[in-house]
Formats: sequence, C-alpha cells, structure tokens
Amino acid sequence: MAHIDSRAEAEALRDQLVAWRRDFHRHPELAFHEHRSAQVIAEALRGLGYDVETGVARTGVVALLHGDHSGPVVMARFDMDALPVTEANEVDYASQDQGVMHACGHDGHMAIGLGVATLIARHRDRLPGTLKLVFQPGEEGANGAPLMVEEGVLENPRPDVLLITHLWNEEPVGSVDVTPGAIMAAADRWTCTVRGAGGHGAMPQRAVDPIVAASHIVTGLQTVVSRNVSPLETAVLTVGSFHGGDAFNVIPDRVDLKGTIRTYDPQVREKVLQRARQVIENVAAAYEASADFQVEALAPALVNDAAVVEAVREAAETALGPQAVTSGERTMGSEDAAYFTQEVPGCYFFLGSANPERGLDAPHHNPRFDFDEDALPIGVAVMAEAILHTL
Repeated sequence: MAHIDSRAEAEALRDQLVAWRRDFHRHPELAFHEHRSAQVIAEALRGLGYDVETGVARTGVVALLHGDHSGPVVMARFDMDALPVTEANEVDYASQDQGVMHACGHDGHMAIGLGVATLIARHRDRLPGTLKLVFQPGEEGANGAPLMVEEGVLENPRPDVLLITHLWNEEPVGSVDVTPGAIMAAADRWTCTVRGAGGHGAMPQRAVDPIVAASHIVTGLQTVVSRNVSPLETAVLTVGSFHGGDAFNVIPDRVDLKGTIRTYDPQVREKVLQRARQVIENVAAAYEASADFQVEALAPALVNDAAVVEAVREAAETALGPQAVTSGERTMGSEDAAYFTQEVPGCYFFLGSANPERGLDAPHHNPRFDFDEDALPIGVAVMAEAILHTL
C-alpha cells in the first residue's frame, strides 16, 4: 500500500475529534449502560461504510472494513465506559450526569476510534486486509473484555494482530510510549470477614474483639510483600476498605476488609495469595477470632508481543518522529484487555496526554481529570499508521 500522510490527515480531523470527545464527555455512561455512546458510534461507522454489529457483550460495538485486497486482520480496541465519579471540572463540556464522569479518558478513546475509522475508510480501495474495530463496554472493573471473548469477538474473522492505545496523564502530550513484555499487572480483588463475639465496650473480657484482630491482620499483611516477595520481583497488596461496628460502646461481631493484589508473575501471585491467607487466618486465631479469605481474579497481566511492539514503534516514529517515542512505561494498574492479548499478539501503547501548563495533569480517576485534546489527532495518526504498517 502506498504511504499516506497519517499525521496530516489526522490533524485535518481535529475539530471533529474534539466534538466527538466532548459529546461523549457530556454524556458519560457506566459499565454496560453505554447505550447512547454505542448508538453514536454505530451510526458513525455505518455512515463510513463499515459492517456494524451492536449489542455485543450487552452494549459493545464491532465493525468490519474489508479492503479491496486480501491480507491479515488487524483488530483495534477502544473502551467506552465512564466511572462513578462526580466531576469537579468547570468546563462547558462537563458531565451532565451527576455522579458519573469520564475520568479515565475513554471519551477520548472513542473519539480516536472514530477518527481511525474515518481515516482508514478513505483508503479502503488500497487496504490490503481487514480492519476490525471493537468498542468495548465495561472495562472499569466490570470485565467486559472476557465477556466479549465469550461472545466470539476474536472470531469471524480472527484477528492476526491487536492494537490498543490509552491516553496517559503520566506522560506529556506529544509523546508515545511503546514497551515490550508485561506492562500492566494482574489484578485480584480480595475480601475478608473477621468474626468475633460482640459485647459491651466496657466489658471486653466477655467479648472477642474483631476490630483488634482485624487491625493486626492489616499490620501483618504489610509484611507479605516486604518479607515474602523477592526485592527483584514486583507485587502490591493493598487494604482498601475496613468496616466494623456502629456504636461507640459496642464491640461488634464482625469486621469486613476489602483490598486488591497486583502482580506481574504468576508464581509471585500464588505466593502472595498463599501468605495473605496464612496471615489472615492465623492472626485472627491468635486473637480468638476467625477469618475467611476470598479472592476474585479480575485480569491477568497484560503482555505486549515484541514483534508487534516493534511494528508500532516504527509506525509511531513515522507519524511523530523518533524523538516523540519512548519505552519503559509500566504500571501496577490492570486492564481486562489482557484477556485479548492472551489470545492474539498485540501492543498496548500509552499516548501522552498531560499538559501541566494548562492544568491538564490530574491523575486518572480523579474528579478533576482532563487531558490535552492535542492528543486526539496524535492518537489517530499513530493508530492509523500502526494499522497500515501492520497490514
């Protein structure tokens, strides 16, 4: 396929990209409630000549564009859901739904996806292969990706390569980070109920205090990573919720704990889970209480394929110049797109979106999260270039 100027074509779409992004931002929708977003996306894709399927994994959209020449299938994924966050930004495109906000950049991802669809459709007659666009619901802890896999999103046709980008307020706008190997951690959600025997706060000798037991469990869990995981390995064990009791003079019957575990290596994960269970159960027993430990696996580690990473790096350097492309960004955050990369060789790359001079550098999931919209055409250019480069 003859080379196109993806950067210039993406820049020409700037106004439309910003309009799409701000429209999505004004109308955020939580996981599996992305009905309006899906409708806007599906209508735009049909207008561009894509074969569109809606209602995939409840509210997802899948679109196909077959080129005029045979070739591989490239899949690009864009997530759609917002977060249960009340927006604190005072902008004319602020959320119109109290308590719901695009605080992670998924509004931008949908806009980039539509921009990529627009750019590639213009060159359909020279397209050597098939582009499969997947707009995924429920990324924010709702595991929309494995549900899409169950419903056959990786079949008919099966993709040869997977591409995903994420706006990233940890890096400046204008930069792109492309890193091989594990870049996002496996995530587990854990819960624990510590059970004692309630009683009067003035007569603790007649009760079994689960608050004391749970407090020592929290302290004991801090040693799992520091003393049971090699300093050369990586793990996080966090207690995020501690609830017990309602009255100042009553010892409660139970305390409920919740938290998360993040790891890259499966063996490290098993070690952390084993030791966490031992600490919880044995510390509780030491204080005459009992405790259970329940774990829910949310996502495996997301691992980038080295060959696809190299192709994306070359595409990003073509679109932006070598000076804009970095490597080495990793996070203990997780992504259910790992269920896709387990099945298809892919590259998940970070798209710099922060601009501190304009106050656009709040962290993801923050009520003041916003990003520099200059990242939108950059994202379209890099993703389109990567798709064409791969094909």
